[in-house]
Amino acid sequence: MLIEQPPLLLRWLYPRALWRMDKHEKAVYLTFDDGPIPEITPWVLDLLDHYGIKATFFMVGDNVRKHPEEYRMVVERGHRIGNHTFNHIRGFEYRAKNYLANTEKANEYLQTDLFRPPHGHMGWMQYHVLKKQYKIVMWDLVTRDYSWRLTGPQVFEKVKKYVRNGSIITFHDSLKSEPRLKYALPRSIEWLLEQGYTFKTFK
Repeated sequence: MLIEQPPLLLRWLYPRALWRMDKHEKAVYLTFDDGPIPEITPWVLDLLDHYGIKATFFMVGDNVRKHPEEYRMVVERGHRIGNHTFNHIRGFEYRAKNYLANTEKANEYLQTDLFRPPHGHMGWMQYHVLKKQYKIVMWDLVTRDYSWRLTGPQVFEKVKKYVRNGSIITFHDSLKSEPRLKYALPRSIEWLLEQGYTFKTFK
């Protein structure tokens, strides 16, 4: 549970970040990290189109550089874009100056006001500077679809177990996540709709 739903202590580290939206509204915020890539992102987009759902894609700048067509597909289909750094780097492993430069390089391609740090962490100075330029979006439920230790059904069960009103749900449109994503995402959407949830994006 400490991974799937971050504890209060972690949420307090970044008090201006968005961890969960309105707990009184039966709505969830579907997000995807690490794309875009041609092998997975179009499949995700087609699935979202099928259900009429809009989501938020936190993109790696270098993937946008390499796959501009997939980036355009996400934008043209009306989804929100977020910055996930240029090289998917860990905040604690970089000096603030270098981390911020990497983020800014990504935003030259993305032009967005949303940011999510890779691996869910950043240094205090990095956070202090970034929160002035971006809405920092974390998560209330990470599906762990990236983990080879889990199966697709187990990822789906985590969605059912941990989702709640206002949950920001994180999947990944990446090759590492593909087998679990393709099992869990359509079933999660169906189940969430059956439970009466609506899907929203960030303003």
